[in-house]
Amino acid sequence: MGEALDTDVCVIGAGPAGLALTLMLLRSGIRVALVERSTGFRRDFHGELLQPGGQRILDELGILAGAAARGAASLRGFQVLEREQVLLDIDYGRLPAPYDHLLALPQPHVLRELLAACRRLPGFTPLEGHRIAALLEKRPGSPCQGAVVHGPDRVPVTVRAAVVVGADGRFSKTRALAGIDAGRCASFAHDVVWFSLRAPHRATGHVRVHRGPASAVMVHDTHPDRFRVVWTMPQGRARATGRGIEDFARELAAIMPQFADLLHEQLTSMADLTVLDVFASHAREWVRDGLVLLGDSAHTHGPIGAQGIDLALQDAAALHPVLVAALHAREPTAQRLAAYRDRRAPAASAVHRTQVAQTRAMFGGGPPAAALLRARAAGIVTRTPIGTKITRRVAHGHDPARVRTDLFTVLPGHRSRP
Repeated sequence: MGEALDTDVCVIGAGPAGLALTLMLLRSGIRVALVERSTGFRRDFHGELLQPGGQRILDELGILAGAAARGAASLRGFQVLEREQVLLDIDYGRLPAPYDHLLALPQPHVLRELLAACRRLPGFTPLEGHRIAALLEKRPGSPCQGAVVHGPDRVPVTVRAAVVVGADGRFSKTRALAGIDAGRCASFAHDVVWFSLRAPHRATGHVRVHRGPASAVMVHDTHPDRFRVVWTMPQGRARATGRGIEDFARELAAIMPQFADLLHEQLTSMADLTVLDVFASHAREWVRDGLVLLGDSAHTHGPIGAQGIDLALQDAAALHPVLVAALHAREPTAQRLAAYRDRRAPAASAVHRTQVAQTRAMFGGGPPAAALLRARAAGIVTRTPIGTKITRRVAHGHDPARVRTDLFTVLPGHRSRP
C-alpha cells in the first residue's frame, strides 16, 4: 500500500538549488518535503567554484561562514595564459568587499550547512535515499498534484503537494516524467576531463586557464592543499582508443610545464580521470500548473566561467517569492509561476551566449606574435572601466537575484523529524 504524506511543496533533488529553495520556503512558513536519491551526500561533486553572486546568497541565508569554515580556498580572480603570456587577468579585487574574490568551496560543505539549517525549522520532511517514480497527474500534462517516490526498500511514498519543483540536475527525472524536452544543443562540442592533484605549498591564488594548441586546461586551488583540474578538448579525444595515461600526462605537462612533476607523479592510471558529458541545454518548458524546473533541470551550461552553482542559487532566490505568492493565493498555476521563468530564462541564455564566445576564445592557437597581440589587447581592456564592468557581470550575473528575507516569518529553533 505504501505511505502518504501531505505538504505544500515537494522539492526533488538536494543540490545547492534544491536545498537553498527549501530553506527559503521553510523560513517563509511553507511546508516542504525534500526528496534526494543519495544518502549522506555520497555522490560525485565536480563544480565547486562559487562566484560573488552565489556567495552573497549563501551569506544572506546565514550559511556561508559555516560552510567556508569547513574548508575553502579564496581566489583573487581569473587568468588566461598562453605560452606563459597572461592574455587576460580578471581581478576580483576591483569588486566591493566582502564579495571581492572567488571561493573554491566543496559542495558537501555547502549542502551540509543548508541541510542543518533546514532541520532546525518546522514543516521539513527530508526523504533521503528516495527517487521520484511518477508525477501525480490525472493525465499527462494536467496539473501536477505531487509525486510518487520510492525509498531504498522500494515501498512507494505518495507525496501530495501543491507544487513539485524539479531540482534534480541536468539529467532530471522530473523533467523526463513530465515529458518536457531538455532542449539540448551542440554548442560545446568538447570532452571535459576532471581530476585533482595533491599540491601542498603550491597554491596560486587564482583560477588559471592554460591554452594549448587544441585544448584548454583550467586549474585552481581547492581544499585541502589540492589543485582541481578541468581539461577541455575536442570531442572524442578523451575516449580515443590507443591513448594511455602517459600520453595524457605528457600532453598536459607540455601545456603546464610548471606542474609537470605533479602530473607525472600522480597521474598513474586512466581511473584517475573522470570524463564528463558536458552539454548546453534550455528546457522547452520551465513551468506548468503545479510544476517548476529549477537550476540544471531547466538549463545547463559548460564549465567555463564557473557559472553553474551561482545560476542555480540565483534561480532559487528568484523562484522563492513567486512560489510564496502563488501558494498564499492558492493558485500555483503556470501563469503565476511564469514570472520566475520570465526573469531567469534571459539570464540563462545570456550566460550561454557568453560561454560560446569564451569557448571560441579559449581555442585560439596561432603563432607567438598573435598571442602577444592578444595579450596586449586584453591587458588594455582589463585596465580600463570596461574591465571592471566585465568583472562585475561575470561575478554577479546578468540579472543578480537577492534573497527576499522580508518574506521570512519563521525563526529557527524547532527540529523536524529525522
